Amino acid sequence: MDEADRQLLRRCRVRLVGELQVASLWDALLTRQLFTPAMIEDIQHAGSGSRSDQVRQLVIDLETRGSQALPLFISCLEDTGQDALASLLRMGRQAEKQNPQAIRPLDLMPVVVGPMGLKPEELRRRQYPLKPTPEKLTPVVLGPEELWPAKLRPEVLRPEVPRPVDIGSGPFSDICAQEISKRNADLAYVLNADPCGHCLIINNVNFCLESRLQTRTGSNIDCEKLQRRFSLLHFVVEVKHDQTAKQMVQALVELARRDHGALGCCVVVILSHGCQASHRQFPGAVYGTDGCPVSIEKIVNIFNGSGCPSLGGKPKLFFIQACGGERKDHGVEVASTSPEDRTPGSDSEPDAVPFQEGPGTFDQPDAVSSLPTPSDIFVSYSTFPGFVSWRDTKSGSWYVETLDGVFEQWARSEDLQTLLLRVANAVSQKGIYKQIPGCFNFLRKKLYFKM
Repeated sequence: MDEADRQLLRRCRVRLVGELQVASLWDALLTRQLFTPAMIEDIQHAGSGSRSDQVRQLVIDLETRGSQALPLFISCLEDTGQDALASLLRMGRQAEKQNPQAIRPLDLMPVVVGPMGLKPEELRRRQYPLKPTPEKLTPVVLGPEELWPAKLRPEVLRPEVPRPVDIGSGPFSDICAQEISKRNADLAYVLNADPCGHCLIINNVNFCLESRLQTRTGSNIDCEKLQRRFSLLHFVVEVKHDQTAKQMVQALVELARRDHGALGCCVVVILSHGCQASHRQFPGAVYGTDGCPVSIEKIVNIFNGSGCPSLGGKPKLFFIQACGGERKDHGVEVASTSPEDRTPGSDSEPDAVPFQEGPGTFDQPDAVSSLPTPSDIFVSYSTFPGFVSWRDTKSGSWYVETLDGVFEQWARSEDLQTLLLRVANAVSQKGIYKQIPGCFNFLRKKLYFKM
C-alpha cells in the first residue's frame, strides 16, 4: 500500500470505526482474497472482540495487504451495501490523484529562539560566539564509557579518578556477573535458578510455494549456535522448525501458559523472513511457512501480565532475526573501514520479502504510533525497521554470528544492553550493504546472564 492510500485510511479511521459493519464483510474479504481465513480469525479476536476493536485491527492489517488493498477493500464495501463509506474512500483516492500535494505533511514555519525583545531580523544580524567557554561548562556524557570520545573520557574530566579495569577476560571474570547481580539486587535482575528459564527457538527455513518466499539457507547454522549458546547460559532450550503462522502462535501461547514461578527469565528467538507492519507498540512482523505474517507486537503481548502471570516482574527477552523491510542500506563514508569489511560477502542474502504485485503482496511500512509498553520486556531486532537483514548461506546471519561471539567473550562480565551495543557496533562494520541491529528496552534493571 502506497503512502497516499495509507494516509487516507488513517484520516478516515474514526469514521470507519464508527460506521463500518464489519460482520457483513468477512465473506467479501475472503472472496476477493484480501485476507486468509486465519487472518480474519485473528481480526475477530482482536482486543475484547468488540466490533470497534475488530474494525481497528482490520484497518491496521489492511495496510499490510499490498498495493491493491484499498481498491479491493472499497469493492468489498460496495459488495456489502456500505456505499457511503465506499464513496468516501473512492472520492478521497481520486482527490489525491488529482492533487498529490494535498497529502504532503504540513509545512512547518521555523521558530527562532533568542533573547526576549529581539526581532527575528535582529537575531539573524546578531553574532553569537560559535565556541562555548570551556571553563563555564561542565561536559555531559551519555552512553557506555568505552564509546565516549577521547577528549571526554574520565582521565580528562576527573584526572584524580582512575578508569575502571576491563575484567571481561581477567581471572575474576567467571564470578563477575553473579557478584554484580547479588550486590545490586535493586539494580539487577537476580537469576539464581538453575535452569534459569525456558528458551524457545522458532527456525523457519522452508516456505510453501504459494508464499513466494525463498528457502532461508544458512538459518540452521544460526539455530545451532543459539541452541548451544542459551544452553550454556543455563536455559532449557526447545527448537521448533518450519512453523506456520498459526503453529508459531500456538507454540508461543503454550510457552506463556507454563509455570515460570521457580524460574527467573524467558527467551524467545524467531528466525524467519520478515516485513514491516503497522503497529501500536513494537514494529515489524515475521512470516510463518505458509506466508502469513505474525506481528512482533502480537508475539510480545502473548507474554504480558494477563497472558503469562508467572513471568510478572521477570525479564522476557525476544531476539528477532528477520528483515524489517525491503530497503538496502548503502551506508555513509567514514574515516576508517577495515579491508575485510569492504570485501563483499560471497553468499549474503537478505531475509526480506521482495515486492510482489497482486492480492498476496505484503509491502507494508510501519505506522507511527505508540502505547504504554509492559515492563520487563527486551526486544532485539537484527536490523533497523524498514531495512533488510543479511544472512550468509554458509556462516549464517551477520546478527546471530556476532551475537554468539559477543556472548561467548563478554557475557561473563557485562549486562545485556552493553552486550547488544557491542553487537550493533560489530554488525554495522560488515559488508558493502550495511545493517544496524537495534532494540526496544523496557527492562527495569540490568540483566546479567547466569554463567
